[in-house]
Amino acid sequence: MNSSIVECLRSAGRLDRMFVDGEWVLPHGQARTSVIDPSTEEPVTEIALGNAQDVATAVAAARRAFAAWSVSSAQSRAVLLDRVHTLILERAELFAQAISLEMGAAIGFARSTQVPVAAEHIRVARDNLASYPFLTHRGDVAIMREAIGVCGLITPWNWPLYQITAKVGPALAAGCTVVLKPSELSPLSALLFAEVMHDAGIPPGVFNLVSGNGPEVGAALSAHPDVDMISITGSTRAGVLVAQAAAPTVKRVAQELGGKSPNVILPDADLARAVPAGVASGLRNVGQSCSAPTRMIVPRARLQEVERIALEAVASLVVGDPRSTQTTHGPVANRAQFNRVQEMIGIGITEGAKLICGGLGRPEDLSRGFYCRPTIFTAVQPHMQIAQEEIFGPVLVLIPYDSMDEAVEIANGTVYGLGAHVQGKDLGAARAVAARIRSGQVHINYPAWSPHAPFGGYKRSGNGREYGIEGIEEYLETKAILGFQDAPTLATTVQSSRNAQEQS
Repeated sequence: MNSSIVECLRSAGRLDRMFVDGEWVLPHGQARTSVIDPSTEEPVTEIALGNAQDVATAVAAARRAFAAWSVSSAQSRAVLLDRVHTLILERAELFAQAISLEMGAAIGFARSTQVPVAAEHIRVARDNLASYPFLTHRGDVAIMREAIGVCGLITPWNWPLYQITAKVGPALAAGCTVVLKPSELSPLSALLFAEVMHDAGIPPGVFNLVSGNGPEVGAALSAHPDVDMISITGSTRAGVLVAQAAAPTVKRVAQELGGKSPNVILPDADLARAVPAGVASGLRNVGQSCSAPTRMIVPRARLQEVERIALEAVASLVVGDPRSTQTTHGPVANRAQFNRVQEMIGIGITEGAKLICGGLGRPEDLSRGFYCRPTIFTAVQPHMQIAQEEIFGPVLVLIPYDSMDEAVEIANGTVYGLGAHVQGKDLGAARAVAARIRSGQVHINYPAWSPHAPFGGYKRSGNGREYGIEGIEEYLETKAILGFQDAPTLATTVQSSRNAQEQS
């Protein structure tokens, strides 16, 4: 199936082209890059890379399309999103196979999580669009929420489809037009998504895709004067570079960046439930999630019990070929990330943290591929690098505490503030701790994931919010119109104006 996906994209000419103004077009330059299968370290195909001229062409198409799309009815935009949602579900297996091939996700995880949650972002954008109040009143002031304009969307390699839909769905729902730059390291699912947009009947210029790297395409998109907003999901370093490039044009910049999320185990927590679920959550997607709770903060008196249960949980993991349905954890996504994980494990050992499982190198039965050993350090001090820096791999640290104030201090003691977890039987105590943690999300006792919960960070984890209502509002401007006393009259006036614009 993996080879057939590549052959299908190749035979259709997708690997050599960009999707701009409703057409699959050749890029202006000749640059190409290999797509590497992280389970074998071998290239499976090549894709064409765009440049600044391709960005300019795509932005011009999006600017032309904005005039009509921004005043189209919410109902018509919802119908389009409904078709996109349907097509993603119909092609779920293609997407799962592509994601497994391009970034190493275990096929079972790609099928059960990577693709379904991506589809949910489109569904929620569609549903919220149906009832969103784009026009409200405050006395004699009318408050209009209008599309911000042309949006550049920069997405990462770790959740390739999920991060695309989390941006494209709300942006289109708001009435924006977009230029998407997916990661060149995981481009196949993005090309499949562009096919979905085409087949769903997206008007020319409303959605555009330009493949390329950050220094060329990402920088050009961020600096372009006709781009009104940039939304990036990536490392804190990448977010800083995007913000710097965007600053001269004073465009809006939304950033979902790094994290080092805490998981606070309260003294009364049921360890038999809290610890295995914490290990699973921290190592989900092989630890390649910005909100992964990779710092388990545990009562010192219960540290040895936590260690024992955590070891049992890791022993149940199956690291291996991502194409096998028995595999729970495939390789990390690329060589640079493999090297980063190995470097940080080495630092943890040098710092004197106690290694209780895993460690340097691949699992013993795997001689090639970017496979890392699921690793747990214990008796970790909060100031250690492995407790402060985002590793982005299957590495969990256990940090002991002696009081609740200390636990909260440790939880808040990094430059990040994206996600957090709290475990405890006393919900009042758990909620009190959750209220003191400075992060964009806090999960109490492992609730189900919700696409309606706004997601974003404090501190160096970024700014702005994605998902749900807040995800749509990120792509809206606020206009106040003073002097209208009659709400029905204003609504009629606005709709008549939009109808005239749409017809023209």
